[in-house]
Amino acid sequence: MVTHVRAEAQGDERGALISFLAEQRGGIRRALLGLTEEQAASRPSASELSLGGLLKHVAEVEQGWVARAKGEPPAVKRDESNWHECFVLTDGETVAGQLAYWEEVAAETEKFIRAVPSLDDTFPLPDDPWFPPDEAVSMRWLVLHLIRETARHAGHADIVRESLDGKTAFELVAQEQGTTWG
Repeated sequence: MVTHVRAEAQGDERGALISFLAEQRGGIRRALLGLTEEQAASRPSASELSLGGLLKHVAEVEQGWVARAKGEPPAVKRDESNWHECFVLTDGETVAGQLAYWEEVAAETEKFIRAVPSLDDTFPLPDDPWFPPDEAVSMRWLVLHLIRETARHAGHADIVRESLDGKTAFELVAQEQGTTWG
């Protein structure tokens, strides 16, 4: 799994941004540690969110934004007819499959961000009603947006996991490292 960016890559701006994104991905990934598919699909809080659904959403969103920055369409086009599938695993999708997909997406994100000539280069925002018309954003904006999006959902994942079985982010970090917390 992509868990850490090379230490030497963290000294530059791109490396720092990629490291922060990787750190937030880790929060969501850890929230799924040791869960069954049924647990990952459950909604133990007042929210409609599940850990499996959050995983699918962040992988899909990351892929979509990087595709747009490349001038390509997202792998999955969402609209009113299928938006409800954005936060649930459907049609044989599994946590393991989504984790593997997200790892591929993460590798492509890093490769792309490292290859763009400048973080100041821009691409147009999608033609969606919640974005200003004819607006362009920078590659720096792209990575910061992905950090914000992933961090927001990592926080959701913390709450869902703690509601599910009481495990906190600290306990899950310890579990991932093979140690104990507290």
